[in-house]
Amino acid sequence: MIKAVVVDDERLVRKGFISLIDWSSFGVVIVGEAGDGNAALSLLLEQETDLLFVDLTMPGMSGFELIRQVRQRFPAIRCVVLTCHHEFDYVQEALRLGAVDYIVKTLLEVENADETIRRLVERVKWEDSTRELLARGEGRVVAADLALIYLPRLQGGSEEELFQLAVTKNNPLITIQDMWMTPLLSRFTVDEACLEFTRILGGRWRAALVSGLRDRQLQEVEDVLGKTLRQALFYYSGAEEPARLNFGELKRMAGERHPAGEEILAEGLNLRWTLDHEAWEVFTSRVQQLQPGHEHITAFSQSLLQDWSRLILKAEESEQLEISVTGNLNWYPWKNWLRQFSGCVQRRMLELGLSKEVMFCLIRAVRFMRTHAGDKINQGDVAAEINMSRGYFSQCFARFAGETFGESLRSMRLELAKTLLLETHYPVCEIAGKSGFEDDRYFSRLFREHVGKLPSEYRAEGMER
Repeated sequence: MIKAVVVDDERLVRKGFISLIDWSSFGVVIVGEAGDGNAALSLLLEQETDLLFVDLTMPGMSGFELIRQVRQRFPAIRCVVLTCHHEFDYVQEALRLGAVDYIVKTLLEVENADETIRRLVERVKWEDSTRELLARGEGRVVAADLALIYLPRLQGGSEEELFQLAVTKNNPLITIQDMWMTPLLSRFTVDEACLEFTRILGGRWRAALVSGLRDRQLQEVEDVLGKTLRQALFYYSGAEEPARLNFGELKRMAGERHPAGEEILAEGLNLRWTLDHEAWEVFTSRVQQLQPGHEHITAFSQSLLQDWSRLILKAEESEQLEISVTGNLNWYPWKNWLRQFSGCVQRRMLELGLSKEVMFCLIRAVRFMRTHAGDKINQGDVAAEINMSRGYFSQCFARFAGETFGESLRSMRLELAKTLLLETHYPVCEIAGKSGFEDDRYFSRLFREHVGKLPSEYRAEGMER
């Protein structure tokens, strides 16, 4: 029998919950109850317990704190949340602390109580069988060569969805960090599972079929998958779903670091790949080879939008690219996104009637100006940097930027000043110098003219936010 304890500060609610369910029909016996967290901890010291139902909003020790202490002091006990709160963030915090499931008290009726407890008891039995199957000798090892790994594509994926799959009803389901693993201990047909996975979970989850796991320590498997699985799936080029991966290859990936992956993205900010086909092929193939993290790819795209939304991208193009970012869950949609960005750059070049080389020189000029906005640079310095005559550069730049060189550099310097005002404690007079302005009084007057307030007022309002 599964021994359970109910903890709720409202006695009538506690008694009502206990009397609502025919516990013995599920192999559960209520061995105790408590009205607060401290009483519950005292009871657990005396009474062997498998399952603890915990109300979250109790006076004194909250349900969150009780779950935290139970996980530390009685790690074999599973905690189930009793709550009136159905908000995801509220329940998610309890699950993060180690609760295995939750029950919304206001939604629990005679009609659905049995199904709720049946689901919970099945989960406990599955986890018990998992522990037995994974325990060999002193360590815990994976007893199967193949395992299915499930990852939610977006935040909010619940493991409850996974229990709808037949494969999880015939094999254990193990939580590994923010993913779940089913070692395939019973007979398993990949094609049938793929069809079931697609039909039930649709696009909400991604799965990987990992081989080479037999007799691996579970801790090693957890460490390696935590470090590499999302990265491997991000760059996975196969057509199969679930993706086919080998644990040995994942372990090799875990031991490698590719700082050059981040370097290739930093180099890509020069936009040469947007104008030249050969540069495009080199850039995209190097990204796929060096595999910078998906978070670095996302940051790279945000930099492109931030840097070029006004100078190159039209408002509607920028908006469309911003919207499509959220749907890029692996490298191949990202590659298409970069191709769209490249198309925008080339259309802008044709509209301006510029050659590829001149367009690239102007992009270089803007990047140089932004990098050195705080230095004493002028139009001649920038023209020399990109190997153009000053007169021709002035003409091309005005066409490209829609304003003169001086106006553009001044805007960059004011943006730099805004950043320094909010992110440093330098006095205003020093910020003027660091932003490229020699006269702090002129700087303050110009800042108010363009921003609508004095630098000191801008800083004060920013600190209040």
